[in-house]
Amino acid sequence: MAAKVKKGDTVIVLTGRDKGRSGEVIQVMPKENRALVRGVNLVKRHQRQTQNQEGGIISKEAAIDLSNLALRDPKDGKPTRVGFRILEDGRKVRFAKRSGDLIDG
Repeated sequence: MAAKVKKGDTVIVLTGRDKGRSGEVIQVMPKENRALVRGVNLVKRHQRQTQNQEGGIISKEAAIDLSNLALRDPKDGKPTRVGFRILEDGRKVRFAKRSGDLIDG
């Protein structure tokens, strides 16, 4: 099945403690059905000092389930579902179901 959320997309969190926040997708893990979103679902990690990295408590993004994310509509910035369309030249592209705008261009 084609990916509805890809790396570089701007998404909005639908549920959880970060509900309503948006960010850019850093990484998608389709086998686990999860994604990393910049600035969303931050957790504290205790990092041991190594030769090339200093120690301390660092904040980093934790994976969030894809069902809790919605793509941001290019037109009005609200959450939208994603559909697929085949253009005249044979390319399969994603489009926002809310406004009908193409996402992949």
